[in-house]
Amino acid sequence: MRLLHNPLPSSSPPLLTSFSPIKASILPKKSSFISHHKPLQQLLSTGVSFVLSLGLLVSAPVSIALESPSLQSSNSSLEVICRENEADEVYVKDTEVSKVVSNESIVEEAWQIVNDSFLNTSDRRSWSPESWLQKKDDILSSSIQTRSKAHDIIKRMLASLGDPYTRFLSPEQFSKMARYDMTGIGVNLRDVPDGNGGSKLKVLGLLLDGPAHNAGVRQGDELISVNGVDVLGKSSFEASSLLLGPNGTSVNIMVKHGNCGPVQSIDVERQSIAKTPVFYRLEQIENGSTSVGYVRLKEFNALARKDLVTAIKRLEGMGASSFVLDLRDNLGGLVQAGIEIAKLFLNEGDTVIYTVGRDPQYTRNIVAEAPPLITAPVIVLVNKSTASASEIVATALHDNCRAVLVGDKTYGKGLIQSVFELPDGSGVVVTIGKYVTPNHMDINGNGVEPDFRNFPAWNEVNNHLSKCHKQQDG
Repeated sequence: MRLLHNPLPSSSPPLLTSFSPIKASILPKKSSFISHHKPLQQLLSTGVSFVLSLGLLVSAPVSIALESPSLQSSNSSLEVICRENEADEVYVKDTEVSKVVSNESIVEEAWQIVNDSFLNTSDRRSWSPESWLQKKDDILSSSIQTRSKAHDIIKRMLASLGDPYTRFLSPEQFSKMARYDMTGIGVNLRDVPDGNGGSKLKVLGLLLDGPAHNAGVRQGDELISVNGVDVLGKSSFEASSLLLGPNGTSVNIMVKHGNCGPVQSIDVERQSIAKTPVFYRLEQIENGSTSVGYVRLKEFNALARKDLVTAIKRLEGMGASSFVLDLRDNLGGLVQAGIEIAKLFLNEGDTVIYTVGRDPQYTRNIVAEAPPLITAPVIVLVNKSTASASEIVATALHDNCRAVLVGDKTYGKGLIQSVFELPDGSGVVVTIGKYVTPNHMDINGNGVEPDFRNFPAWNEVNNHLSKCHKQQDG
């Protein structure tokens, strides 16, 4: 499984696991479209990967699994496709049976991930394909006797890249990434062409020993329906939202095993450890004549968008005519959650973010596809610990004239990381791309300046937004 993630360096403010409390409340006091591109043979021998955004970037979680293998052309025989699916099935079974993983294979897998995906964003030329190939020869020239030695080698190997965001995760650290599971059952879904001009949803990432895997779902399966709802034509994010539900409850899914296998109905018990990152309340201002909906979003996890929509709708029902979105001390989380949340406030066709990476799939203009959930004026509260996915939301709303930014300059995290699992349950976080704002500002290392340092009057907010003009491309 893979999630978008942009972990901040150890010297930065606390990461996802802890957040600084809101210091002086401005209001009265009171939450993997990036994918891996490996040849099929390598994918069959690699662990699952996550894509998160600890303050970073971009799109629905996807898996490393079939990102790069080219799909069979329409004139390919069904027999060939089925043989490929059988190979995938062998991979899963072999992984379950064989618990012995060599130290050399773990190091080589980490090396391969960097070789395929790493984007060097530093000024100094610390990485090149040639130097990286030489490093592999040097590292694997002798046997690696212990697992701790293998981990130390990976740490030094990643440190040589000169990228503070590319790092090693111990098995204990990697296991904590499960809270970013966008489905609650341990799968990653991706839209893939169906050969007839349409698309279908396939399981292209799977948590080994996760709920779906234990219930019989396998990598490469096609998702047909969720609780009787046909997912044909739905995006991976929409289908993931259908799968989400309270921890311990069951969801029924219909899957087709491979391209030529049977369709099976499977009940899967949800096992989400994500907690709601959303806190909200209604504030009365101007002697009670105006109602403001205050929403605090602590991080961008699997529940962030769903719970934010609920909060906004309830606040609207309570009479809120304007909103405050508090992103202070929010260091990020799932990039895709950040993007989908930004879309809630934008007009159809508005640019959310631009992304760039080594692979052409990472170079894209992400736009809102539907009308906004609300059109009321918005204030976004930011500070020096507002980072990554939070900066995506803040700049998307700001650059599209939907909100004003209030507070302090943001952290300045504009790189995209992906988190990949290694065969022994450890992982590596690798920088694979970067993003720029709708106004083409590179915020990495720069941060974003607010429009107001102190909380403005709402007439100032309305006046500022009325004079705002979106930048036009071209």
